[in-house]
Amino acid sequence: MSPLSSDSRSDSLVDLQLREPRRFRVLLHNDDYTTMQFVIEVLVSIFRKSPDEAMVIMLAVHEKGLGCCGVYTQEVAETKVAQVHDRARKAGFPLRCSMEEE
Repeated sequence: MSPLSSDSRSDSLVDLQLREPRRFRVLLHNDDYTTMQFVIEVLVSIFRKSPDEAMVIMLAVHEKGLGCCGVYTQEVAETKVAQVHDRARKAGFPLRCSMEEE
């Protein structure tokens, strides 16, 4: 075997290491109690949206029942979902946030 050839296991390991991480959409769900202003505050502070972007997403949540806050790696998406739930509970709102694979 020449020094330049490698076994298929090594090639597979390299391929696995070069794959892009899975991406997840983080979604806000509409409810009848969470205020629009609170949703905008969450979008600005947790998702780093501009006030204008936050308004567009908030209106999508309000009118369509669901709004996408962004697309992230799994760990970041999980953290953002937890931050939304924590902030909403502390403020007394039932705001729901979820994530789905892109």
